[in-house]
Amino acid sequence: MVSKPPPPTLRHERRVFWLALLGGFPAVALALGLLWFGDFAPRTQWTLTMLVAGFWLACAAIVREHVVRPLQTVSNVLAALRERDYTLRARGSNPEDALGLLLLELNSLGDDLRAQRLGALEATALLRRVMEEIDVAIFAFDAAHALRLVNRSGAALLGRAPEQLLGRDASSLGLAGSLSGDAPRVDTLTFPGRAGRWELRRGTFRQDGLPHQLLVLADVSRALSDEERQAWKRLIRVLSHELNNSLAPIKSIAESLRGFVERTPAATEWRADLLNGLSVIASRSESLSRLMAAYARLARLPPPRIEAVAVDEWVRRVVALETRLPVSVRPGPPLTIRADGGQLDQLLINLVRNAVDATLEAGGEGKGEGEGDVEVGWAAPNRHLEVWVRDDGPGVADSANLFVPFYTTKPEGSGIGLALSRQIAEAHGGTLTLANRSGAVGCEARLALPLTGATTPGNHQ
Repeated sequence: MVSKPPPPTLRHERRVFWLALLGGFPAVALALGLLWFGDFAPRTQWTLTMLVAGFWLACAAIVREHVVRPLQTVSNVLAALRERDYTLRARGSNPEDALGLLLLELNSLGDDLRAQRLGALEATALLRRVMEEIDVAIFAFDAAHALRLVNRSGAALLGRAPEQLLGRDASSLGLAGSLSGDAPRVDTLTFPGRAGRWELRRGTFRQDGLPHQLLVLADVSRALSDEERQAWKRLIRVLSHELNNSLAPIKSIAESLRGFVERTPAATEWRADLLNGLSVIASRSESLSRLMAAYARLARLPPPRIEAVAVDEWVRRVVALETRLPVSVRPGPPLTIRADGGQLDQLLINLVRNAVDATLEAGGEGKGEGEGDVEVGWAAPNRHLEVWVRDDGPGVADSANLFVPFYTTKPEGSGIGLALSRQIAEAHGGTLTLANRSGAVGCEARLALPLTGATTPGNHQ
């Protein structure tokens, strides 16, 4: 069944015109009735009829013009705004009447849109300028992994002009692997323009209502090389210091011993001097051996072997190993975490030992049971396990070097305890900090570990 087309409707202009005619029709009909049924000459009747009819049509046309013309003006201004032409203005914007107020608001809207458009253009120009100037490769891909945006550094990295890259898919550009996997991360990547180690970051944004993926590649090879070079310099400086401190007396004593042996006849006391010199050589050699063993211990820390560790048992077990001073425990929530129990034992042993050493240094001997100046406790705020060790010692004097390997303020210290402890904490995804206690004497060491996979008694993993 064929549907009939809708009946034609009058245009708005014609409706206004006919409504104006209809509004004046009663008065015109009455006037013409009085004219034609009155005692008037035919010539007068026709003349007045033409005048009344003409005036009636003219008034209807004027009403139509006053209604339609402002609407056309509004339509033209709105069309210009849609085309982003903000120069067109509506005249007659008088706030004293309704139509003038409408035109005034329309002009104000155009001014606001023009200011916003100008700000957006300036922001876009600044963004593009920054993208072109920074030494970071930036790529934007659509949902089909087609390249839609690339800056100058990204084009130089791929060895082609930007217009030759736009529209190509990520696989053909060698970037498909960078659009998947963890982010941020550091990868070793090879491109036509350069090869090296790159920090990869990703994000998402929408353009024209469609999702896009932003890929940022930053070359960290130079920065990592500089850091490695500085680390080697620090290592060589420490090693040189330690080796010179040991080799200088060894060389001096060895030359003296050679003189004793070559002396003829030998002095009666040469045997005692020889034994003393050999003892010094053995002592310094043992010191060098301990130094190298400490370096090997830092460098060969194995990855954590994850197991279930009950926090309460772990803390109390380590505290029980310290017998020089009573160490009090402030229990926190019952938790079982996933970590390397042996490494956590070593970490907490170092912290408790340092706290006791500091307390003894400040004169904390003689405390009774339950009166320890060292306190260990834990809490679980914000999905993190926080374990703290507090002491009443003299506090930290040089916090900048606390975690520098082989830096120590103790006469018999090795200088690797805190460095090894921080390494263990970071291997578990956590942090270790050491600072003076606010509002109290002493120091506080705080270990923070993520509670991923942690359980409380009664729950099952």
